[in-house]
Amino acid sequence: MAAPKMSVGKPTADRLPCNTTSFQKKSRSKLVSIPGTRPSIQNGQLIVSTGVTSLDYVIGGGLAVGTLLLIEEDRYDSYSRMLLKYFLAEGVVCGHELYVASALDHPNDILQANTTLVLNKLYGTINKQETAHPEAAFLELPAPILDDIASPKTEDQAKSCDPESQDAMKIAWRYQHLPKVQTALASSSRFGHYYDVSKTMDPEISQAARCHGFYLPEHSTAVTSPTATTPGQSPMPETYSSLLNNLQEVIHREGFDGTVPQTKSRNILRIGLHSLGSALWGDDLCCRENPSHGHALTTFLYGLRAMLRSSLSVAVVTVPSHLIQNRALMGNITRLCDTAIALESFRGSERETNPLYKDYHGLLDVRQLPYLNCLVCDLPDNKDLAFKLKRKQFTIEVGLCHHNNPLERVVT
Repeated sequence: MAAPKMSVGKPTADRLPCNTTSFQKKSRSKLVSIPGTRPSIQNGQLIVSTGVTSLDYVIGGGLAVGTLLLIEEDRYDSYSRMLLKYFLAEGVVCGHELYVASALDHPNDILQANTTLVLNKLYGTINKQETAHPEAAFLELPAPILDDIASPKTEDQAKSCDPESQDAMKIAWRYQHLPKVQTALASSSRFGHYYDVSKTMDPEISQAARCHGFYLPEHSTAVTSPTATTPGQSPMPETYSSLLNNLQEVIHREGFDGTVPQTKSRNILRIGLHSLGSALWGDDLCCRENPSHGHALTTFLYGLRAMLRSSLSVAVVTVPSHLIQNRALMGNITRLCDTAIALESFRGSERETNPLYKDYHGLLDVRQLPYLNCLVCDLPDNKDLAFKLKRKQFTIEVGLCHHNNPLERVVT
């Protein structure tokens, strides 16, 4: 066999290039980088935090973008509102855009209120002056606990650190003009934050958030306009259709669905819908065992879920499940959501004085977990969950067992 001819003696221009191979190194597709998000270690889905780190752990690390979380309200709608506040506060700290829809409270009031009223009302120390606006007790956002923001120094510490007063202490010239205290929210890129419910969020932080609102009384025509009904059908009320159309308009206008390129960088839209299915929304789901609009809320959730799948958005919906008499309809509502949890408060019940539950304020039940890019969802290690509200933090703990014998209680 003849040896291959070498290109020795040929000019450099006539030689073949060495990198003529068609082999190319296969690189992984770069994930979308959005502040306040991270890929899930279970299914690779982009997830965001609910604002409660213990709840993130229970539901598998966080809420996947494009999914829907259902919160079954407690009897007094105290802790379900608090979880909704945590979800919105996490969006403010991470720089996400907000969409808030309510039939009772104006969306602008959710970002402006007094946090101390919440604890006072829950612990029974509210005074007469605070009862003038009872709903204001649940309309504020908690203050984030940011460990990267330096605390103010005292005068003695400031003098000891002053370079002009200490001639002996000198630093390199390239560090002299750098700021001494970092005042920016550098932890906004971190996944999950802790919040102090005894303090309100700084107005400068809350006012910097971009919020889209849907206040039902401002859409009074949606409530008073008659709805054409036909025998054997239960159409969607005008309240739900107006809300769905308004939400779709915001998603399309701001470019969250990808049809219109976003002006700056990619961002997440956090959607908070409060107390759907109640009589405030013109729905008789909580008033009758066989409501005339029995499939109205399920139709709305079906359209909402389809809208979320094709956009960079995540939604949290609260429903007063304890008022819904038809449990079959409540089961359909749960199955139409990706993740579903239920809150049961001890307030006003026999369990409030039961020594077994003395360290807690209620129970949390995981109704449903999402099946995303997998056949089996990741179930929590223990389904005996309880929550409690400390003076500064709302936490969910694992290890409360439902036994009649208090000695069989296991605490982890």
